[in-house]
Amino acid sequence: MKKVVLLTLSLLLVFGFSYGSMEHADAAAKVKTFKNCKELNKVYKGGIARNSKVKNKGGKTKYKPFVSKKLYDANKKRDRDKDLIACER
Repeated sequence: MKKVVLLTLSLLLVFGFSYGSMEHADAAAKVKTFKNCKELNKVYKGGIARNSKVKNKGGKTKYKPFVSKKLYDANKKRDRDKDLIACER
C-alpha cells in the first residue's frame, strides 16, 4: 500500500512540474509582433515602454504607455526615436 501511494505521489509531482513548464513556454510564445504603429495603437493606445522608468524624448503624449519588456523587444523596430517607448501617442 505504501509503495502505491509513493508511486502515485511521485507521478503527480513529475506531471505537475512538466505541466507548469509547458505553460511558461506558451506564455513566451504569445508575445505579438505588430505590422505597424497604427495596428499596435489599436491595442495599446499609449504604445509600449520597455520599463516603467523610461522617459519620452518627443513631445507631449496623450496616453500612458503599457510596460512590457518582452512586448517591447518584439516590436523594437517601431521605436523610431530610440527612447525605449514604441509607438507612443
